[in-house]
Amino acid sequence: MMIKKETNNLSSCDFFSGEIILFDKPLNWTSFDVVSKIRNAVGVKKVGHAGTLDPMATGLLIVCTGKKTKEILTFQDLEKTYTGSILLGKKSKSMDLETELIGDEDISSIKDEDINSAREKFLGNILQVPPMYSAIKLKGKSLYNMARKGRTIELKPREVSVSKFEILEINKPYVKFEIICSKGTYIRSIANDFGEELGCGGVLNSLRRTAIGEYSVNDALSVDEFISLTREWKAEKEKEPSECIQQII
Repeated sequence: MMIKKETNNLSSCDFFSGEIILFDKPLNWTSFDVVSKIRNAVGVKKVGHAGTLDPMATGLLIVCTGKKTKEILTFQDLEKTYTGSILLGKKSKSMDLETELIGDEDISSIKDEDINSAREKFLGNILQVPPMYSAIKLKGKSLYNMARKGRTIELKPREVSVSKFEILEINKPYVKFEIICSKGTYIRSIANDFGEELGCGGVLNSLRRTAIGEYSVNDALSVDEFISLTREWKAEKEKEPSECIQQII
C-alpha cells in the first residue's frame, strides 16, 4: 500500500516492515527536514527520500520507511516533471534566489522567438555543470557547505536527459516552463545556462516538482496531514491493550 492523499487512516500500516509515502514538500523545508519529521512521527529510524528537493522548491517527495528504503533507487531512476519560472537578466552564485542577485542586464531586445529558440538547445542529452550550492559530496564533504564557506571547486559537466522543455508563458523578465528530465538534472543549472544562451543571465525564480514517473503531487499528502494521521494511529494503538484486557475480564 502507498500512503497518499486519499489515505484516511494508518491502521494497516507497518512502518518497520516498510511503507511508501507521497509528500508535497513545503517551501523553505529541506528534504531532510521532511524525513526527520516523519522519523519522529512514526518512531522508525530507517527513513529516506527518493530525490532531493532544494529548500526553495516545493512538490512531490517520495519517502520510504523500514525495508521499503530498498526501493528508493527504483524511484530515483524515474523521470521527474517540474514547473517553475526563470528570472532573466540576473545571476547568482546559487543559480536561484537563495544568494544575492548580481547584475541588471537589459533584456528589452530579447524577443519571444529568441526564448523559444534557446529552449531547443536544452532538449535531449545535454551536458551541464552542477551548482556549487548542491547536495553533491566530494570526498565526503557537501559542496553546499564548501560554497557557504566561499570555496569554489571546478566541477566536471555531467550528461543528463531532458525529454520535454515547454515554455508555458513569457512575461519578461519571467519565463514560465515545464520540464521532464532524468535523475541528476539540476533545473538551476538549466536556468543559469538558459540565461547564458540568451546573453543576459538567468536564475531560477521558482520550482515545483509535479511528478516522479507516474506518481503525481496531486496525490500527495502535506506533512501536517500525515502528522494528523499518525496522531490518530497512535491513539488507536494505545487503546488496543486496554480493549484486550476488558475482553479477557
